[in-house]
Amino acid sequence: MVNQKGGVGKTTTAINLSAALAIAGHRCLLVDMDPQCNATTALDCSPTNGHALIGETQLTETIVETSTPSLSIVPGSRTFHDVDKLATAGDTETAQVRRHLDSVIEQYDFILIDCPPSVGALTQAALTASTEVLMPIQCEYFAMEGLTQLIQTIKKVIVATDGRLTFGGILLTMYEPHLELTHEVDEEVRDFFGDIVFDSVVPRDVSLCESPSHGQTVFQYAPRSRGAFAYTQLCMEVLQRD
Repeated sequence: MVNQKGGVGKTTTAINLSAALAIAGHRCLLVDMDPQCNATTALDCSPTNGHALIGETQLTETIVETSTPSLSIVPGSRTFHDVDKLATAGDTETAQVRRHLDSVIEQYDFILIDCPPSVGALTQAALTASTEVLMPIQCEYFAMEGLTQLIQTIKKVIVATDGRLTFGGILLTMYEPHLELTHEVDEEVRDFFGDIVFDSVVPRDVSLCESPSHGQTVFQYAPRSRGAFAYTQLCMEVLQRD
């Protein structure tokens, strides 16, 4: 889950898409690589003193089960040393991130990584270890701002990994259908990116904002909400594309 801007629904998508996939019967692992550790705390887990992707500890020893069956998480770390080491990752650290994730890949149907809101080395390390990238885009005036840099970064990783990484999709978030601006952004994004944009959209829904403060996914907090329905639809679309 990547976007160079904050507040676009990236972590919300990482949490609730992974939960939806787990509810659908798939073994799912969420990896929190954002030093803010919002995905970790939103699933009622605690940040660690050292990030599992740095160091020699086996990743399986750091994975935590969540209250959603079949959904596990690799908690994030706010430790400055680990954050700095990940953020300044060279080839060795990048390869280590990929090696750690590859070591558990057979145990899960899906592994989702929540990246920080940047296009720095931390995000690049996550991209290098991934096979698909999903970009949430908020329905606002500056939705397309900065995406050129992000796309160029993704393209470089695609070349560097011999095509291991592909575009998984673009998701429109904070969608307000009664606003003309929303439809303008929708049209602009779909005209620019084409079929890569998901048909599913995520509405602006207070349940999505409130559920993390309760340490719950939207499916636990408000299973009949518009947000829960939206991420169910997105999950179905992801599975169809897969």
